[in-house]
Order: sequence, then structure tokens, then C-alpha cells
Amino acid sequence: MALDQRRARIFGALYLLTFVTSIPALLLYETVLRNPVSYIAGAGHDKQVLFGALLELLLIVANIGTAVVIFPIVRRLNEELALGYVTARVFECVFILVGVVAMIGIITLHQQAAGSAEGTVAYTLAAIKDWTFLLGPGWIVGWGNGLILGYLMYKSELVPRRVAWLGLIGGPLVIVTGTAVMFAGNNPSHSLRSLQGALTAPEIAWELFLGVYCLIWGFRSEAPILSGGAPA
Repeated sequence: MALDQRRARIFGALYLLTFVTSIPALLLYETVLRNPVSYIAGAGHDKQVLFGALLELLLIVANIGTAVVIFPIVRRLNEELALGYVTARVFECVFILVGVVAMIGIITLHQQAAGSAEGTVAYTLAAIKDWTFLLGPGWIVGWGNGLILGYLMYKSELVPRRVAWLGLIGGPLVIVTGTAVMFAGNNPSHSLRSLQGALTAPEIAWELFLGVYCLIWGFRSEAPILSGGAPA
């Protein structure tokens, strides 16, 4: 029980770390992603972008850590879904890593002349970064953090069941809105983007709740899964 509660607090701390790393990274990338061609042609702020890349590398560590640290506990309930959560986290991190490489590629174009096509290449790399965000945090997260983890937490009663519904509801909303944006191509309407932002709120609230609740209180001591027996 004591080991499981230590895992719970590590799990919560890692979830909060995903917020601390992901949000600032997006803000640091904003200048480049808004106009990559102008960025490589101007003075630029390479260290700012590289710091954003470092934050996303730490995000990858935190993401995988949330899955690894909880796997020994939730596997007692359903080993297949526990492994599915780890796999979803890994695939999300693959997309994040591709985006990091794309951003570093833009920095390389800024520092070294690449000929007349460097503007086109910079725009392409920025587009790749946008799509990795959509397909990773904007789509796979709905399956992993939303549906799979929400179900595991609901059935195991490691956190209050009524709050686990945030994941079970928020996950499908992320998947649906992410799919809609994907089919809208590279120019989704402002209303669609706004709708996506609004409908991802339950998923964001779910992940933030996990971080705060597990870091402060750990898992519910009444959860049968903590005593070694999965609930019926």
C-alpha cells in the first residue's frame, strides 16, 4: 500500500510536469509557427526556440513516466488496457518528438543558408509541427488519457468515480474534434478551432485533476485494487 501511494504521488507530479512543460513550449514556438519564412530571413531568437524544444523533450519523459509508474497498479485490473495506456503514451511522444525535430530543423535553416528553397522548407517544417500536435496531443490523447485511463480509473476506483467521467467524456470529444480539424485540411475555420478548444476542456480538466489529486492525496485507500484484488 505504501509503495502504491508513493507511485500515486509520482504519477501526480509527472502529470503536473506535463502542463509545466507543454504550455510554455507552445508559447515559445509561437513566433516561428506564425511566420516561419520571416523567421529564418530575420534575426530570430534561436535560444528561445531551442528552450522550447528542451521543454518538449522533458514533456516526453514526463508522459512516458506517467504510464510506466502506474502500470504495475492498473495491470491488476486489466493488463491489456494497462499496456494499451503505455503504448498510447509512447505513440503520443513519437509525434511530439517529430515536432521537436521539425522545430530544430527550422533553427538549422536560420543558421545556415539552404538556397532559394529554404523558405518552402521552413514552411513545410512548421506545417509538420502543427500536424504532429494535432495527431499526438490533439487525437491520440483522447484514446490514451481519456478513454483508456478514464476507464481504468473508473473501474479501479483509484480516484473518485464521478470525476473519472471527465476522462470518459473528454476523450471522445478530443477524438471527434481532432478528426474534424484533420478533415478540414490545412485551413480549418476559426469557428472549428474555437469549438475544438471548448470541447477539449473536459480532457484538460481531467488531466489537471489527476495531477493535483494524486500528488496531494494519492490514490483512494478504499480502492480494492490497492489491496491486491481487482474489483468485480
